[in-house]
Amino acid sequence: MPYGKGLLPLRRAGSAAGVAMLVMAHTGPATAAPPQAGNVQKAMEELAGIPGVVGVVGGAYVDGRPVGLGSAGSRLLDGKGGRIPANARFPIWSQTKQMVATVVLQLVAEGELGVDDKLGDLLPVVVEKDLVARAGEVTVRQLLRHTSGIPDWWAGKPNPDGSEGDPSFDVFDFTTHYRPLDLVRWSRDRPRTGEPGEKWSYSNTNYTLLGLIIERLTGHELATELHTRLFGPLGMTKTYLRVKPPEGIKGPHGHGYYPDADGRLRDVDRFNAGLAGAGAGGVVSTAHDVSAFNRAFTQGKLLPPELQRILTDRPPHGLRPRSADNGRCGDDFSIAGGLAPGSIAMTFYSADGRRQLAMSFTLSARPSDVELDVSKAVETVFCPSSSAAA
Repeated sequence: MPYGKGLLPLRRAGSAAGVAMLVMAHTGPATAAPPQAGNVQKAMEELAGIPGVVGVVGGAYVDGRPVGLGSAGSRLLDGKGGRIPANARFPIWSQTKQMVATVVLQLVAEGELGVDDKLGDLLPVVVEKDLVARAGEVTVRQLLRHTSGIPDWWAGKPNPDGSEGDPSFDVFDFTTHYRPLDLVRWSRDRPRTGEPGEKWSYSNTNYTLLGLIIERLTGHELATELHTRLFGPLGMTKTYLRVKPPEGIKGPHGHGYYPDADGRLRDVDRFNAGLAGAGAGGVVSTAHDVSAFNRAFTQGKLLPPELQRILTDRPPHGLRPRSADNGRCGDDFSIAGGLAPGSIAMTFYSADGRRQLAMSFTLSARPSDVELDVSKAVETVFCPSSSAAA
């Protein structure tokens, strides 16, 4: 998976609801000036000029206070539809996974399950219907950390040049109701990626299964648990989980596009909600709301420290974050991201949880073909003097 300096790792990043990865932007001594509202708009205008970007929105927050919203590009292709409202909703794709993991670990803290409990015991249907091989060996910890060895239901075959190919399903099927167990079934005949607990291998199937475990243990729909435990308490009033078509994105928002077999760009705004895999990537949010979640999570307000470390400590053979090594901006920032046909979403957040910059891009190309210099945006927002001097 190639990286460029300061680039979000998109090429061959795979994924349904995208790949939620952390990329550290290690930085030097603090030189940051107080953020100004205009900095976010400037950053969005620069990003909107990248080939393949139709529109972009973003919002920056310091200690929970907004320091700027921005929007650039257009709501529809070819400059049509006006600008996307800066506070518009957008799918956050695989950033959903951290929210689902948080709910699972809250249930662990409440004694409803253990991190070393077995998948087959917690979700007997996958054994009864032979949907997951070796379900009696796979643990909750392994599902959370992508070390289960369960193959990804999303991934299609790579292109001959090794680049990421189309997903395993019809991207333009906007109406079929796929249930989470349907998606798990797709993965059954694919080769395992390793022994349980052996190595890190990203798989949306892990989080589709975790969503189902939450529902079975609580007796509530996943959407209800996310709202009760996270969205409501954190004031995420514009956030919700999409689970089946034809549910779309509420309110004015950006439309993304994806090339069909003939290379013709088609609007995928109605991307099938079921194919987000619910627990794998179904949440729709805003810059404000997703920043509120990241702030609370990073500052340890949602989980006991020993359980939070299950998510933040890297697996011994897992993917290693790469340094952007800018050396100019004043904080260490991590990035949570997700992608799917038509859009990319990402949230930068500082190590102390005080600063966030959340962004959503709508596209006119495959996500793997769009290179986003996102570190420049962080500098423009939080370190304008450094950015101007570069």
